[in-house]
Amino acid sequence: MDEIVLQAEKRTKTTKGAVNQIRQAGRVPGVAYGDNEAPVALSIDERALQSVLKSERGRNALITLQIDGTSHPVLLKELQRDPISRTPRHVDFHRVSLKKKIEAAVPVHVKGDAPGVKLSGGILEHVVRDVRVRCLPTDIPAAIDVDVSQLQINQAIKTTDLVIPQGVELLAEPDLVIVHVVAPTAIEEPTPAAAGAAPTAAAEPEVIKKGKVEEGAEGAAATGDKKAAAAPAKPEAKK
Repeated sequence: MDEIVLQAEKRTKTTKGAVNQIRQAGRVPGVAYGDNEAPVALSIDERALQSVLKSERGRNALITLQIDGTSHPVLLKELQRDPISRTPRHVDFHRVSLKKKIEAAVPVHVKGDAPGVKLSGGILEHVVRDVRVRCLPTDIPAAIDVDVSQLQINQAIKTTDLVIPQGVELLAEPDLVIVHVVAPTAIEEPTPAAAGAAPTAAAEPEVIKKGKVEEGAEGAAATGDKKAAAAPAKPEAKK
């Protein structure tokens, strides 16, 4: 494994104006801390940092950070990027001891074509994208590959199926599903008869029917009263 070396310069000014000048000069402000040593404010050449980020070892690359002639083994702890240009804006390095085990998050990469997807129309779901491991800084894998070339529908690859390099301890739960193939969900479409059926008319509320009946009864009663008033009064019978 080739050693990755980054040259860093100490920076004494940490004001906003000084930081902007560092970025304008093509450098990235940062800090190195950890391993029971005082934090050190520094700057890194942006192109050199980008080269490390694009390497095969990626974010878990063990870096030899050289500051004023002294070497420090570090890991990239945090990287801030510009939200638009995605260029690095600030970087944090964590000093580590090469003799002490540490924890790190390792990405999981899916390899191959699952026959459950290619031949049976299933859907491949990548559930867990990274897993945590414990090992020496020199043993941190760049990624853990998962071969799905034998995966059928309703089959899964769990953490117990992962191939872990020697000297690396997996910290994830043993039955955790990493990737699986599920059957596609069938969507029922309405039949043409059901789709073309006209909606039935809503029944007329009972209160309206009752109102009409009452209104008709009241009208009939009113008509009867008018006829009674128009008829001449019968003469009283003589005793």
